Amino acid sequence: MSVPSVVVHRDADVLAKAVAARIITRLVDVQSAKGSASIVLTGGTVGIATLAAIAATPARDAVDWRRLDIWWGDERFLPSGDKERNETGAREALLDHVDVSPERVHVMLGPDSGLTAEESAESYAAELRRAARPEDHGPVPGFDVMLLGMGPDSHVASLFPGMPALYDTRAVVAVHGAPKPPPTRISLTLPAIQSSREVWVVAAGEEKSGAVRLALSESGHVQVPASGARGRARTLFLLDRAAASKIPPELGRISSP
Repeated sequence: MSVPSVVVHRDADVLAKAVAARIITRLVDVQSAKGSASIVLTGGTVGIATLAAIAATPARDAVDWRRLDIWWGDERFLPSGDKERNETGAREALLDHVDVSPERVHVMLGPDSGLTAEESAESYAAELRRAARPEDHGPVPGFDVMLLGMGPDSHVASLFPGMPALYDTRAVVAVHGAPKPPPTRISLTLPAIQSSREVWVVAAGEEKSGAVRLALSESGHVQVPASGARGRARTLFLLDRAAASKIPPELGRISSP
């Protein structure tokens, strides 16, 4: 796994715009090299603001949206179209405004599909297996970019501290009893996250600063799930100044204006 690098931006608004620009550049580079690309989306305030920033910039047209596979790191187990679903937020912020290929938008199914949460997790795992190639060396594609938000408790995706999902070696699991509503969710596990070529953890706000410090330390992933959010080739912690305020100087960082 790669060693994290830290990039700090002035505030949450600048952070969202900077991450949007970084995503566009990365996807264009990957598509130029390979023909197609893949990204894993996240929800949350900054995650959705980032997608809206992509939609708002003319540079979005540099991406060939028809040659992009779109996945999610987690989803609230709610009916399709529910305002609390990460998918709904992503569609409203970005996907409804670009020419994506519907069959390449891989959603986690909700209860209106007739599936239980466990069945939805297995359905998503099967979809990941179908997309994986021999060079991925496992049941999950080597995602080009995985975006992850992080909570003040250091959770990423729907992997909350101390919960059984953190011990699970399957690619996708149903999460019950999440401390943050709704209690039932579908989530990629740490092994699936670590299959990504690049993992970008995006966080803003002083309330995240303690979790950021722990995630960049040698803390164990069971109590600090974000410490296990690492990409194979690259890991970035993309932060605003408030979220970065407790990073010890010895870890170093790259600051932008």
